[in-house]
Amino acid sequence: MTLHSSLPLSGGAAESHPVETSAEELVASFAEADQHTVDLSVYGVEDWICLGFFWTMAGLVFLQFFSRYVLNDSFAWTEELAVYCLMPVVFIGASMCVRRVRHIQVNLVYRYLPVPAGRALSTAVDIAAIAFYSYGAWLVARYALAVNNEPMTTIDWNKSHVYWLAFAGFALMAVRAVQVAIENWRRGFSALQNPGFFDGSAD
Repeated sequence: MTLHSSLPLSGGAAESHPVETSAEELVASFAEADQHTVDLSVYGVEDWICLGFFWTMAGLVFLQFFSRYVLNDSFAWTEELAVYCLMPVVFIGASMCVRRVRHIQVNLVYRYLPVPAGRALSTAVDIAAIAFYSYGAWLVARYALAVNNEPMTTIDWNKSHVYWLAFAGFALMAVRAVQVAIENWRRGFSALQNPGFFDGSAD
């Protein structure tokens, strides 16, 4: 069995010539794709938590749309819960960016600094990031305690639980920043000094 497909000529003419692909070659290509193993080890705990809240938020938005435009009787609590689901998606998802060194950073100045100066400055940036995330976690924890036992607007659930999720995001960011700083110190350089090493563009 041979499969035929038509490809246009390079000049854009209407004529075409068939390209033959045997059924055996097609089956072999699928068999080769089946041999690829799925590696889930690259994902951290925050990835799965963020994924769960994302799809919960998507389900709530769909339920809100369905109840409003199909049932003509909108569930008010869906909008509020969808907004609250966005908070862990943002803050816990940010810890994923810290772990993978994917936050926005400016590394232009490191091209013109001597290596020891660049190393010292990048270490100071790592320390500042750890301090910032830790301070953010402390602030959010204080706010979560301040609104403890305060109910949500449309449903009688404790509002502080949402802010504890944001606290978890900042705490995870601080932990991941410590891990990244230790790896940078052992490696001898960070993404600021050698971004090509992290994005795959290094020689």
